[in-house]
Amino acid sequence: MRTDTPWSTLPAREHLPAAEVGAAGAPVPVLDVVVPVYNEEKDLETCVLRLHDHLARTFPYGFRITVADNASSDRTPQVAARLADLIPEVRSYRLEEKGRGRALRTVWSHSDSPVLAYMDVDLSTDLNALLPLVAPLISGHSDLAIGSRLSRSSRVVRGSKREFVSRAYNLILRSSLAAGFSDAQCGFKAVRREVAQRLLPMVEDTGWFFDTEMLVLAERAGLRIHEVPVDWVDDPDSTVHIVRTATDDLKGVWRVGRALATGALPLDRLARPFGDDPRDRAVPGVPGGLARQLVGFCVVGALSTLVYLALYSLFRLGVGPQFANAAALLVSAVANTAANRRLTFGVRGRGGAVRHQAQGLVVFAIGLALTGGSLAALGTSGDASHSTELAVLVAANLAATVLRFLLFRAWVFPDRRTDHQDARKGSAHEPRNVR
Repeated sequence: MRTDTPWSTLPAREHLPAAEVGAAGAPVPVLDVVVPVYNEEKDLETCVLRLHDHLARTFPYGFRITVADNASSDRTPQVAARLADLIPEVRSYRLEEKGRGRALRTVWSHSDSPVLAYMDVDLSTDLNALLPLVAPLISGHSDLAIGSRLSRSSRVVRGSKREFVSRAYNLILRSSLAAGFSDAQCGFKAVRREVAQRLLPMVEDTGWFFDTEMLVLAERAGLRIHEVPVDWVDDPDSTVHIVRTATDDLKGVWRVGRALATGALPLDRLARPFGDDPRDRAVPGVPGGLARQLVGFCVVGALSTLVYLALYSLFRLGVGPQFANAAALLVSAVANTAANRRLTFGVRGRGGAVRHQAQGLVVFAIGLALTGGSLAALGTSGDASHSTELAVLVAANLAATVLRFLLFRAWVFPDRRTDHQDARKGSAHEPRNVR
């Protein structure tokens, strides 16, 4: 998994200007539509001319069409070069290796347009959906946008075999990766450039799974994905190998799922703050992020308390109250630290996990002293019922919980973003190497 994406946070989403001037003084097109192709000498010219005509008639901003040739062995490169010579808004890009994902990553990484899109060369998707696709990205409403053939209002014409494969694949994504988007593989997507710059280095696939991996990571990072219902007509001459593509996709699902489960991806580098999330707005007298952390901590605390009480009751069947309390508290404390680390304080990845658990055990020891002391005090008053023991433990745990939150926030998981931002500001005036 690639993890070399920049650390600095994404900027706030804003409405893009209607016209922007580049470094060379030339206007920068708002939209760059990439058409990845491989041996498409027959369909390429028709596709580009039709797409250019549609954009010239209906799109109110500057645009560019980029033909990304994936190591074609026919006359596709010559056709693309001729179109680029004839039409100012068209350019061609040649890659010596195959792979749709590789083509998109390469072109998008070098594009200067603030909105990046792509569509399949067969133009199976009705072009009337193009403006609704990119409009939320231009306005600053969303981070990514996808066309969906599985929306109720979509109108789709395709064979039963492809319909079954598509729906089965998206069902697998929902059940295995908890994907919330409806159609991962529709060849009709767009992304804001600043999002692509941070997201693409994390996407490992270079083929057909590229789309799915990009969407799953974006969704897990909390980015906003806009869906557009599309009208779509299947291309009977499509050269996509369904079985091989499905096999590669399933391998990708396993790889991404394993990376997400182990925390191997630094998704916090994609997440908020954008500055436009209402949950991030400053509240007078309340430290930044405190309200959200309190909600997460309370949810985790309630669940871990239930686990603790269940374990205590189970251990109490065979051992004394002190040992049962210590064992139950230890198990629930490890789970509590791990859950708060990820859900409450937003720490992802394996870096520092051992240190955090060690610090969590120190906090556990304090909680053990409070609850153990309460049980010892209860023991001096004579035999107590099991319900009385539980009531005393709940009260002691409430006190330990307040102390645990304060220690977690100030010591175990301190907010280092302010220090990091100050450090970046301080180094902003230092000379940089320019290549």
